[in-house]
Amino acid sequence: MNPANTNAPLELATVGGGCFWCTEAVFQMLTGVKSVTSGYAGGQTENPTYEQVCSGTTGHAEVIQVAFDPTVISYEKILEVFWEAHDPTTLNRQGHDTGTQYRSMILYHDAAQKEIAEKSKATAQKHFPDPIVTEIVALKKFYAGEGYHQSYYRSNPNQGYCRVVIRPKIEKFEKKFQGK
Repeated sequence: MNPANTNAPLELATVGGGCFWCTEAVFQMLTGVKSVTSGYAGGQTENPTYEQVCSGTTGHAEVIQVAFDPTVISYEKILEVFWEAHDPTTLNRQGHDTGTQYRSMILYHDAAQKEIAEKSKATAQKHFPDPIVTEIVALKKFYAGEGYHQSYYRSNPNQGYCRVVIRPKIEKFEKKFQGK
């Protein structure tokens, strides 16, 4: 993280790319990202719990909300990393995690983000042989997840899921984006 611009106003990006532990771990590594909060969005249930979201009945997906310094990292770059951090061509699934709560989505905060997201999706499609199924929808409400979900990989790097699922994503990310 870059502490040089501590007074710059932060912007928010909200995305879902499967398990929020996985996406959170990748986005926490980006220079210019000030915080990443795992949570829920895109559904109709107010103040959902993890158990409710996992049931698939709330309409919510596991998402992350990224607070970033736009003088250090752009929204476009956030979305570039988003496309690389998961498979946006699988409907309601990432790896062994299945259900609508794991769907790929970009939840835009304003019209400018919507336009950037749509352009980014069109550009990303050129790199995937299968159609991208990522939803691009307005963020209505973001609900922060329970405390034990926050910074999960950092707090539990040797837990089984972290070693088998998240660590390979981190290694792929480091290889692709190191020095960029």
